[in-house]
Amino acid sequence: MAEPANQLLVVSNLKGGYHRKEIIHGIDFSIGKGELVCVIGANGCGKTTLVKTILGLLKPFVGTIEVNGQDAAKLTVRERAQHFAYIPQLRTPPFSFKVADVVLLGRTPYINRLSVVSDEDRAIALRSLEMLSIADLALRSYSHLSGGQQQLILIARALAQQPDILVMDEPTASLDFGNQHAVLSSMRSLVDSGTSVLMVTHDPGHAFFCADRVLAMRDGALIADGSPQDVITAETMYEVYGVNMQIIEAETVSGQKTRACIPLP
Repeated sequence: MAEPANQLLVVSNLKGGYHRKEIIHGIDFSIGKGELVCVIGANGCGKTTLVKTILGLLKPFVGTIEVNGQDAAKLTVRERAQHFAYIPQLRTPPFSFKVADVVLLGRTPYINRLSVVSDEDRAIALRSLEMLSIADLALRSYSHLSGGQQQLILIARALAQQPDILVMDEPTASLDFGNQHAVLSSMRSLVDSGTSVLMVTHDPGHAFFCADRVLAMRDGALIADGSPQDVITAETMYEVYGVNMQIIEAETVSGQKTRACIPLP
């Protein structure tokens, strides 16, 4: 858990689901400033339900969600959008927007009722692109970019919201290996600069690559919360996925140690 003075998101005894069916049961965790937390688990274990409840798309049955010291249940839609930014799986809009215009959509929670985009809004959008080293794409058509570039644009749009926390649900699900690496590397760089991220992933290897902490879910409950090395073990992965795995450790050419999960026959 993050230190109390450093907690941006605090989830306490959270229960929720759809209609009267409870999907997530008594979830407790926190995220600190500049921390990347991965949520892993099998299909149907409640990961997306957890994300939707945190974002306010689903009303919790029981429990509380606090963001930056405020009760999320008392926030307006506009206020919530100033605290949380959501980065979905890759999606192409029906119209061919310029990249700069897609990123400017992130300023919607701050634009006045006359929908006037200010010079400050444009400057913030440009800085968001610069943070990801993709400002050269500003005048390109979003729909004509590669999958990896499009996902980076969605991340830039989220950064333009200037939120407390970026929430990502399988952000690399439709990307090839190279583009997955580019997106995850960018997320790690943002976290190192102080951004906080909650990311759902199916791949435990992503957690080894970029996470500070891992939350493992099974049947709607958290069964582990800790560092990738402590949570992603052969025993826990079998409990989560029902698959025998071996955790291997290797040394990169730069001398850093890395780990990976290898499914066993």
